[in-house]
Amino acid sequence: MAVGNIYFISAIAVIGGGLFGFDISSLSAILPIKPYKCYFAEGGAIPLSDDCQGPSSMTQGGITAAMPGGSWLASLISGYLSDILGRKTSIQVGSIIWIIGSIISCASQNIAMLIVGRIINGFAVGICSAQVPVYIAELAPPSIRGRLVGTQQWAITWGILIMFYISYGCSFLKSEAAFRIPWGLQMIPGILLCIGMVFLPESPRWLARKERWEECRAVLVLVHGKGDPDSPYVRKEFAEIEETVNFERQNADVTYLELFKPRMINRTHIGMFDQIWAQLTGMNVMMYYITYVFQMTGQSGSTLLVSSSIQYIINVVMTVPALIFVDRWGRRPTLLIGAALMAIWLFANAGIFATYGVHIPEGVDGTREASMLVTGAPAKAIIACSYLFVASYAPTWGPVSWIYPPELFPLRVRGKAVALSTSANWAFNFALAWFVPPAFVNITWRVYIIFGVFCLAMFFHVFFLFPETAGKTLEQVVDIFENERPGSVKFIGTPAWKTRNSWKHGRKMEAGHLDDEGQAGLEQPVIAEKDGVSMDDKVQDERIHA
Repeated sequence: MAVGNIYFISAIAVIGGGLFGFDISSLSAILPIKPYKCYFAEGGAIPLSDDCQGPSSMTQGGITAAMPGGSWLASLISGYLSDILGRKTSIQVGSIIWIIGSIISCASQNIAMLIVGRIINGFAVGICSAQVPVYIAELAPPSIRGRLVGTQQWAITWGILIMFYISYGCSFLKSEAAFRIPWGLQMIPGILLCIGMVFLPESPRWLARKERWEECRAVLVLVHGKGDPDSPYVRKEFAEIEETVNFERQNADVTYLELFKPRMINRTHIGMFDQIWAQLTGMNVMMYYITYVFQMTGQSGSTLLVSSSIQYIINVVMTVPALIFVDRWGRRPTLLIGAALMAIWLFANAGIFATYGVHIPEGVDGTREASMLVTGAPAKAIIACSYLFVASYAPTWGPVSWIYPPELFPLRVRGKAVALSTSANWAFNFALAWFVPPAFVNITWRVYIIFGVFCLAMFFHVFFLFPETAGKTLEQVVDIFENERPGSVKFIGTPAWKTRNSWKHGRKMEAGHLDDEGQAGLEQPVIAEKDGVSMDDKVQDERIHA
């Protein structure tokens, strides 16, 4: 018997997001400790001593980048996997791959084996990070869809925090156990995810596309109708799904190439850049390499790790306001405010390092990536700006970057479209993970300038091209973008800056309080007229008789 509580469903599914968080901090907390540096030294393991330098900057970048590299490839494959096996089963496949990767990482005997384990872990994260948002979005009601999909980001923050403190506790061990225990414990959330998904329903929209209509209706009744098959909301949603599936049946065979055709290219570019910009904020760089930044402020030993962990706590706490209010706030204002605030803190850090930093060619405490040293009040300002940066990202780009892509695309392409968007995330994650260690060595404080400029660019990009999707059903969002339908006339989509949040109307729709036309306040696209007749009427007539 499947569970129908949408919050419980989301809580289990987003463990898939938590896998990414576990991976981030299982490495970031390990980087500065001697057992790791000595065991994975260039040329092979050496006896434990204070002279261990660890992998070179390029090698460490490669070790870190192995996970997002695997995630990039797997996220692309996940689109096909999800369309064939279903959203639920594809997430379970990802959890099994995660367990295998964790075992290999835990047993690593050298750098090559560690990279292989992290690539396999990346396969799991790529599948789950792409398909968990799709799965939740296709089950969630519009008024809380953002909140529920956004819990993936909250799960990531919890994964980072939990594994960081596990790794911190193990850092006091003076043996290989300091890194093998955290890497072994990573498999626990994968086991929980695999077992928990057994008790959850499949996506009703995927079932409908496979023409399993009775199962589709049963899931809607279970999740949205609270067991009432006569629920007005269930009837309306089922009718919308049926209409969409019938309309799209003529385009049943979907490839990635379709995402770059004229009707889809705008949505594809928005979905991909939503994920690209989330990486170019520099946030995940801060997660991976925060210990390098804080070493440059004079932190060392356990003080360094505790100071670093504070930003993980901030990340968890500050994600909560987004989960509560993101559907009311809307997607556009949240992204715009986040980009502006992050730019401020990045430029502030760049200015402080440039003005007060002293270049240390050999690196602080022998860590080459910690290439500058700032002391006194400027050091405290660097730490404060780093915390404020995290506090700005956590309620904005963190959750919304996962919420947005599943809302943009019609059903027939959603699995592959979100997979492609997520692959862009992992491609840039891979590049940045490899880029940052040598960048800290070679261009020092200018790294902050690069990410600050990216934040300014994303602000203007969002303002002019990212429409508001909050409060609308997935079927209604399509009407913001559609430029033409086969056999019908063209019509112009709504400009991004003119779109509005439909959260209040979405709430009325779910409660059964619909307007006279059974709609929920969807702003209409600008419609052309032909022969004195509104093309909106013609399009609606074609839909009814499709």
